[in-house]
Amino acid sequence: MEINVIDQFFLKQTEPLKGSFLALRTIILAWDSDITEHWKYKLPFYYYQGKPFCYLWKDKKTNEPYIGLVRSENLVHPSLFLGSSKRIKKMRIDSSEDIPVQTIYTLFEEMRKRY
Repeated sequence: MEINVIDQFFLKQTEPLKGSFLALRTIILAWDSDITEHWKYKLPFYYYQGKPFCYLWKDKKTNEPYIGLVRSENLVHPSLFLGSSKRIKKMRIDSSEDIPVQTIYTLFEEMRKRY
């Protein structure tokens, strides 16, 4: 059986990034049954009701994972920062700490209002 490109992405990561990415994948997919996973821009992208919602990537300098939230330019939360894109805010995830699932879901609920 051939492994799809998204699974290959996760499997080729090194720890602790691999574990964080896999946990985040599970957290994102478990949030709502309308979330679907896609391979876009060479990274795991998640759609809500068929529209781009968020993605997983890593910081080039620190190698720490983050969630990029699409259409989040007006979302205000202390966990978010604005990267190079004016429409996408990011939430850093510290691989050495527990993933803040409730914070992620709170942000997702705010994001849902935009869809």
